[in-house]
Amino acid sequence: MSAETRILLLLVLPLLTSGLIVLFGRRPNLREAVHLSLGSVVFGIAASLAGPVFHGLRPELQLGELVPGFAISFRFEPLGMLFALVASGLWVVTTAYAMGYMRAHHEANQTRFFACFPIAICAALGAAGAANLLTLFLFYELMTLSTFPLVTHHGDEAAQQGGRTYLTYLLGSSIMFFLLAIAWTWQVSGRLDFVAGGILSSAFHEGRISRGGVTLLVGLYAYGVGKAALMPLHRWLPAAMVAPTPVSALLHAVAVVKVGVFTILKIMIYTFGASLLNETGASLWLMYVAGASVLLASWVAMHQDNLKARLAYSTVSQLAYITLGAALATPAAWVGAAIHIAMHAVGKITLFFCAGAIYVATHRTQVSQLRGLGRQMPWTMAAFLL
Repeated sequence: MSAETRILLLLVLPLLTSGLIVLFGRRPNLREAVHLSLGSVVFGIAASLAGPVFHGLRPELQLGELVPGFAISFRFEPLGMLFALVASGLWVVTTAYAMGYMRAHHEANQTRFFACFPIAICAALGAAGAANLLTLFLFYELMTLSTFPLVTHHGDEAAQQGGRTYLTYLLGSSIMFFLLAIAWTWQVSGRLDFVAGGILSSAFHEGRISRGGVTLLVGLYAYGVGKAALMPLHRWLPAAMVAPTPVSALLHAVAVVKVGVFTILKIMIYTFGASLLNETGASLWLMYVAGASVLLASWVAMHQDNLKARLAYSTVSQLAYITLGAALATPAAWVGAAIHIAMHAVGKITLFFCAGAIYVATHRTQVSQLRGLGRQMPWTMAAFLL
């Protein structure tokens, strides 16, 4: 099987999975078997691409052009491949956990719930392999739309309010800032593709964008990518904690916030480039903002008694570390940021799985209620500690 075919399958199989989940909605065992089986196949395909990509292969796939010059295209490089492995691998784990959780709670609308999961993974994989800013933007927005029904799953007033906050922050920031930044990038550089060393350096040296313009453009991208939850555009994340625990795991570890920080990191590397950022100091302010977010979000987290809220603010803090690494604009910092995307995903998904297990077993949701739980649930709390 060619690398191009495997890229296509990474995008198509999650959508096929979603359709089959709907088709087999009245047969839960078959529905869930299909979900787990095809999810495992997708992870296997991603893993089969990883070795060649990490050894220098750069497989490409172009699906077509929306209008002349604006192609929907994909090209996997090590950063995108790492994210694809994280998203596809944790999708399988989250699905298995969600099946037990949703059945234990006798949740309604489980078919709709599970049908949205693969679409979100398709969005994550599309963003991971995006070869240009347009493709990245389209899959970034697909992520928002596909996860909205998950955030509002319970359908009560709290869920609806959380969903409104979710859409307001994420769609508002991307349309007002992210899309504007992409248009400005096109206007000054004449291209949107991701290139080693960045595409804006020549525009700066030829006088098509000033030092202040580069700094402003960094700001538009940093706050246009609202999924990175950089303070003060972070409130959507705690608000989304009204969703079931498996959704919280999807939001924090598998896809949503990881798409955010991945997008910022990829843009810093392939749109700006280290030489331009260091020459202009355009990301210096972002270092201070990210550092402040690390400290402030950690302080807020320590004052939350609700366990999921505490974990949510912890995520805001950890995401800021990744943004800080992106803003430092050195190879070592970028490698560290990429590794932290993967490590935080594994750690945070474990924390949310433990929180869900605690709720199922004890119906406790507050940190102040957890005293003595280590003796009652030793394996769960050991995993939480690790």
